Amino acid sequence: MSVLCYNKGCGQRFDPESNPDDGCTYHPGVPVFHDALKGWSCCKRRTTDFSDFLSIAGCTKGPHNKEKPPEPVKPDVKTSGEKKELEAQKPKFNEYIISAPKPQEAICRPSSNEPMVRLQNKVSASLKQALEKLKLSENTAEMKGRSGYHLKPRYFSSQNFEGPTSDSDVCLYHTGVPIFHEGMKYWSCCKRKTSDFNTFLKKDEGKKVVPCRFDWHQTGTQVIISIYAKNAVPELSYVDANSTTLDIHIIFEGEKEFEQIISLWGVIDVNKSVVNMMAAKIEVAMKKAEPMSWARLDLPPPVPPPKESEQKKDEDESEEEDED
Repeated sequence: MSVLCYNKGCGQRFDPESNPDDGCTYHPGVPVFHDALKGWSCCKRRTTDFSDFLSIAGCTKGPHNKEKPPEPVKPDVKTSGEKKELEAQKPKFNEYIISAPKPQEAICRPSSNEPMVRLQNKVSASLKQALEKLKLSENTAEMKGRSGYHLKPRYFSSQNFEGPTSDSDVCLYHTGVPIFHEGMKYWSCCKRKTSDFNTFLKKDEGKKVVPCRFDWHQTGTQVIISIYAKNAVPELSYVDANSTTLDIHIIFEGEKEFEQIISLWGVIDVNKSVVNMMAAKIEVAMKKAEPMSWARLDLPPPVPPPKESEQKKDEDESEEEDED
């Protein structure tokens, strides 16, 4: 007759007469829940989803266990005299209760008008390889003279290559590289500078601003935003930030642009925050200024005050109710 196994993470039924030493896969540790991450003390894997946590496979082999764990012991009800005696025996120490204050109540929240700082871009090997493959395929297409091919290897050329018949046409493009310095944007081969990103890109008529799926999670010391944009261009993508604001600009897949400004719920240390660029996504890893849990990623929009006409209408209705 089969019985239930009480090992953590197993929950299967087994035959006590046939219980091999490696018949059960279970967790010998205890559940760990910290900063929205869930896992087992005996494993390194962590997840933010509770269903995913319940499906984490065991990490240890052993026999099934038919012994039901004991019920937690309820504390004895002590008399007032016994309570005082127990309190006197406890060691004396100062208790500090740390709670996450609401952002609008935080006394030291920096101004959102602080100067913006360009976060460091860290480009992964996978993204470099993906961009190199795209460049090789585009160069091959140009060599074959395929009709309608856009001159991508030359920065911001606005002409189409129509095969040998286009050989006599003049191509206007940038021979240098993009430079972003102290809020100014320009090309190393040109003298013209601008602080406006759209003006800097005005020759690239093919780009279009598109929405991107992104989400976030946090640890005890960091908040990480994941932006799902494939093959982002490191030279043209950037994230500016101050202690409470993010300004995100991502150029990806050659023709697409993603922009997002986020007023952060908490405060970050911009000097210890970075942008990790990978082939399939971009991660903005922000260092928390204080080791506290964020209730959400961004501040809720402010509630506008009621208009004078609406306020007067409410007052008139209130006076009519009082007269009745």
